[in-house]
Amino acid sequence: MFSSVRVMVSLVLLSLALAGLTLAQGAQQKEVKKVPITPTSPASGVEMYKQYCAACHGVAGKGDGPAASELKKAPADLSTLARRHEGKFPDDYVRSVLRFGVKAPAHGVSDMPTWGPLFSTVSSSDNAQVELRIANLIGYLKTLQAK
Repeated sequence: MFSSVRVMVSLVLLSLALAGLTLAQGAQQKEVKKVPITPTSPASGVEMYKQYCAACHGVAGKGDGPAASELKKAPADLSTLARRHEGKFPDDYVRSVLRFGVKAPAHGVSDMPTWGPLFSTVSSSDNAQVELRIANLIGYLKTLQAK
């Protein structure tokens, strides 16, 4: 009888320990809330950046937005794009990232949305308007480059 009580107490303690471990792990897991895309003017790179990019990349593009700490991989510092590409802003690279997303299979999936298809949803699938959005967003990103 004494050993049955000891086994039962051990099982209860083990269950409590596992429950506590599960709660602790749940508290450590971070998650960024994903919401539907909100329409913006395709003519305003500033408006699109604030609405779509600043939460992760920060107001100045330094990768320090309010949601940045919740991501699996830190957002890129967009203010150094030109510096990281031999002093020239990489228009084609940025256009490709916005249109098709970031491809980094060795590093796992990217938290960054693929904006091309998302821009299509707020542009009535009008490809010219999607390109206008991307061009104006690129134009704004150029203004964020560190001197």
